[in-house]
Amino acid sequence: MDAISPPDLSTWQRLGGGHTAQEIAQQPVLWDSLADSLEQVRGDLDRFFGDCLQQPSQRVILTGAGSSGFIAEMAADQINAQWPAEVRAIHTTSLLTHPELYLDRDRPTLLVSFGRSGSSPESVAAVELVRERVADARFLDITCNADGELAQRGRGRADTFTLLMPAASCDKAFAMTSSLSCMLLAALATFDTAPWSQRLQQLRTIAALGQQALTQWQTAATELAGTAYDRVIYLGSGPLESLARECALKVLELTAGRVLALANTPLGFRHGPKSTVDAGTLVVVLRSAQPLARRYEQDLLDELRRDGIAGRILSVGPQAGDGAAGDFALDDVPALPDAWLAPLWLTLPQRYALMRSVGLGLTPDNPFPDGTVNRVVQGVTIHRAG
Repeated sequence: MDAISPPDLSTWQRLGGGHTAQEIAQQPVLWDSLADSLEQVRGDLDRFFGDCLQQPSQRVILTGAGSSGFIAEMAADQINAQWPAEVRAIHTTSLLTHPELYLDRDRPTLLVSFGRSGSSPESVAAVELVRERVADARFLDITCNADGELAQRGRGRADTFTLLMPAASCDKAFAMTSSLSCMLLAALATFDTAPWSQRLQQLRTIAALGQQALTQWQTAATELAGTAYDRVIYLGSGPLESLARECALKVLELTAGRVLALANTPLGFRHGPKSTVDAGTLVVVLRSAQPLARRYEQDLLDELRRDGIAGRILSVGPQAGDGAAGDFALDDVPALPDAWLAPLWLTLPQRYALMRSVGLGLTPDNPFPDGTVNRVVQGVTIHRAG
């Protein structure tokens, strides 16, 4: 199958994956549009932040659930390394159950919420919780849906800035794809310390490389998905550890759990999880742009290839001399942090999950037609402490 090139969109629609395919393919265009949007609001963002990020007493909590929580994880350490303020990622699913561990009434807190729909019960409840429990609280809502509850509730409030993504990023399909990559890049660009002109140029560079990845890897991605591995393991370090978790989630979601998917770090993998490898296993190492990390990654790749147990072992990332035949790599990748480059490597796992879903006879746009799992989470009751 010639997967997601635009002329074949009608084929994907017949297979029940038209939205997913289109939303994966549109990402580079949306990243360019995101640069245009940020150009328009950058002054407003700077005024909203003021000097708060320069204050060591300032807390910044990046939050979301599921894939949105992985956005928070991928971005947090990169942002934290640049500012005196304390920046950390806390999933809404932990913030709501254990608020006493994460919130301090007397410490200024900026809650950064990621939400595709902006209407999940946890996202809305997390904002309300922080507003109730922190005396000096402000809110940056990064969302794809202008009509969602986050956007609606924040409208007109001096303590809230709603940063809307390009409209097409509000994915209609079950799985988050273009919504995730847009919100991640928006957060990285918004909180970066470089001049705005440099940040926006980085976005445009990533967009150009994204188009290259979609085009260059298409045939090999289709061939990869043609082999029915029954488990897939994604490995990454630093921000790419959370990327690995997102990649594994895409497989679980789009195959309705029929393909087991795990995530870990290259170093952590030896501490037990390596025992899951067998002839039906695909192992994918998400390669860092950082030389030190690459050495650890290469050690594990060499070890796994010597073992000869896995069905297939490959890596995805920037081209380097230690690459092997069959790896997915891009040439001329600029020296950017791993969090910025993560959306490029994600395009392959997204397509792999899409094609494996169809290979199993599922409909990727809605792999759970019985409603047991939903695009916007349902069935959550919000409980109040005390």
